[in-house]
Amino acid sequence: MAGNTFGNLFKLTTFGESHGAAIGGVLDGCPPGIVLDLEAIQKELNRRKPGQSAIVTQRKEPDTVEFFSGIFEGMTTGTPIGFAIYNTNQKSGDYSHIKDSYRPSHADYVYDKKYGFRDYRGGGRSSARETASRVVAGAIAKQFLSTIQINAFVSQVGNLKLDKDYQNLDFSLIESNPVRCPDPEMAAKMEDYIKDIRKEGDTIGGVITCVIQNVPIGLGEPVFDKLHAELGKAMLSINAVKGFEFGSGFEGVKMKGSEHNDQYNEDGSTKTNHSGGIQGGISNGMDIYFNVAFKPVATVIQPYDTIDKKGNKVTTKGKGRHDPCVVPRAVPIVEAMAALVLAEYTLLARTIKL
Repeated sequence: MAGNTFGNLFKLTTFGESHGAAIGGVLDGCPPGIVLDLEAIQKELNRRKPGQSAIVTQRKEPDTVEFFSGIFEGMTTGTPIGFAIYNTNQKSGDYSHIKDSYRPSHADYVYDKKYGFRDYRGGGRSSARETASRVVAGAIAKQFLSTIQINAFVSQVGNLKLDKDYQNLDFSLIESNPVRCPDPEMAAKMEDYIKDIRKEGDTIGGVITCVIQNVPIGLGEPVFDKLHAELGKAMLSINAVKGFEFGSGFEGVKMKGSEHNDQYNEDGSTKTNHSGGIQGGISNGMDIYFNVAFKPVATVIQPYDTIDKKGNKVTTKGKGRHDPCVVPRAVPIVEAMAALVLAEYTLLARTIKL
């Protein structure tokens, strides 16, 4: 199975399945001499872990990370950082009813056709549980980047959309509610809506907005390795993501060029930032901001029609413990993937200057 590694210089390879013994990863390319705050890494994992509130899956996992290499006396050594997160609360029996059938909009069917078999327990390798390993690596990347600030938050759930510009939001409020929306009034509405969706046995999608500040000028390469292209790849690699837009995004098509152009100030900054902090694929020193759209979780606790391995039509029902809306727990995943991209391009910029 290919495609388990992300990055070239700051490189993460992940392993493990949702209902296996453990998930984990190997992070290679992290420079030596970085003092790591291990509690901060665990805190990032706690933001993603299941069972943290009434609006997420009730699977109870401590998600405690254990490091095996690459760290000595609290400092990176420059060698590969190996780590694991052990699974302790699997309920594989919840999935025995779909052993021979395919859940709509899941990876079940394509995995079976591509590999000839699949791990049906929670989706196996296709499960979003794999993203916990990304959060560990992203937390390390954040500490490597140090001065660059990455803040993601929920800006939309279903039709409930936060219309405030991010510059008018207080990012310190993101963790003040289980939805991770920095507007308390909208957060309360979103939370109530997700609870109602859950009672229906259904799910709902949403949007996460990410803002990256204090980015130096010059990260990213023109043509194929544009910074925004790599950010798009990173976000689209996250489970359930269906869309990515940065800067003015799709709204930009409504503007004339004279309106959309970011005029310069004397210091090289721009009066507006429709470019989203990236021009020609290279960071320009302004804030980088983008939106990531997540589909509704595919598993619904309702009867549904599907087919089995023989092509027969069957009716089944979703079981197990699932998120009615994935975006609250996906916030740290978006931040982690953004950090991995910026760490990659920061190292690349260093090699070019040598």
